[in-house]
Formats: sequence, structure tokens, C-alpha cells
Amino acid sequence: MIEITHLKKSFQGQRVLEDICLKLEKNKTYALLGPSGSGKSTLLRCINLLETPDSGIMKMQDLVIDFAKIPKRDLQKVRKKVGMVFQNYNLFANKTALENITQSLISVHKYSKAEAEKIGFEYLDMVGLRERAGHYPSMLSGGQQQRIGIARALAFNPEILLFDEPTSSLDPELVEEVLNVIKMIKDKTMILVTHELNFARKIANEVLFMSEGKILEQSPPETFFNAPKTDRAKLFLEKFHRAI
Repeated sequence: MIEITHLKKSFQGQRVLEDICLKLEKNKTYALLGPSGSGKSTLLRCINLLETPDSGIMKMQDLVIDFAKIPKRDLQKVRKKVGMVFQNYNLFANKTALENITQSLISVHKYSKAEAEKIGFEYLDMVGLRERAGHYPSMLSGGQQQRIGIARALAFNPEILLFDEPTSSLDPELVEEVLNVIKMIKDKTMILVTHELNFARKIANEVLFMSEGKILEQSPPETFFNAPKTDRAKLFLEKFHRAI
């Protein structure tokens, strides 16, 4: 169980997240939906502490984080529990696919090089890219780079996995290969920010709908997509249906 209460975040005096309260159950997948600029990516970055919230509390099992004062040791504990897949891959350009996966295993998690490479190859197998182990990001397609990003996030066995629009930088024909990898992931609590609403409908246990820095709805996909409660969600879905 992850519980977030009264999370607030501002940038230069402008409130971006407003009193976010969430309960996320273990091993469930949550689709985080909403219009552009609603605060979805900022919320993910606050959960893994790439951004520091102004205030609020986050509980992860035995770990309690007071956002107003985060000791360095707690920051490290959160980073070991939370993996993130970024919109623009965030791979090291001067490292191979395998090295991108093993880098944090060696430097942060203190695995030996041999142990890290064993794990790295396991996850390259999972995403179907063992034969690209020695390739640099510039030698890979966008879909392959994102699959390496997923392998990197999974390699240290995080409890929570965050996806920040993992297909938005991809050409349409490459989207499916990344979505297929995401469907394979088991035994993780996952939060997926995506504009692939049909995919979200199929994979999510619950939908979180955000607008203007607030979570307006949390419900099962069939409820959200068939009978949204708020006018803002209805407008969002109307635009989606018109687009298809």
C-alpha cells in the first residue's frame, strides 16, 4: 500500500499540485489520465522525489516520508523502491544498452559487475533485445531505446514502477512494441501516464483522472470510461471519442 496525503507542489509561486490524496494498492496498475498541463508528470516526479513537494506525507509500507523535511537516507530508500520510465528515454548516450541497465546496479545498488551483467542480460531477454546489448542509443530505434529504459527500471526490482508517457515520443508503428512489454510486467504497483486511452482501459485496475492539479476521479476503467462522474472528465472523453 502506498498512501499519499495532502501533497502540494508549486513552481515560482504557481500551484501545480493541489492537496493530492491517494491510496494505491500493491500490485495494481493505475492509469493516470488528464489533459496536458494537469500535473500528471509532476505528480510522478514527486513520488520518486525527482521533484521535492512543498508539503504532504507519503507512506510506503514501513517508510514514512514527510515532504517538508526529507533526510538524505530516506531519499535513497525511496529511489530504491521506485523505478521510472521517462518520456524521452533518458539513456546515457556514451553507454551501451547493457551498460545503461547495469550502471545504477553497480554504482547505487553495489552489485558486482558480473552480477549486474547477469541481471542486465535477463532483462534484455525480457524486452527482446539481447542481441542489441553492445549497441549505443544512437544505433537503436526509439522503440528499442524505450524498451531498454523499461529494462533499466525493472533491473533493480523496484516495488513501484512509474511510466511518464512512455510512447509519446515514438512513431505510431513503434508504440505497440513498447505497450506489449508493459503488458508483460507482473507483481508491481504501476502508475502509467499515457494518452493511449484504449491501452489504459485494457491494462489498468483503476483510472486516476487529473485536471488543474487535482485528482477529480478514481474509479475502475469500466466506470470511468462508461459513466464518468465529473463534467471535466466527460469533456475529456468526448474529445477522445471524437479523435477516433
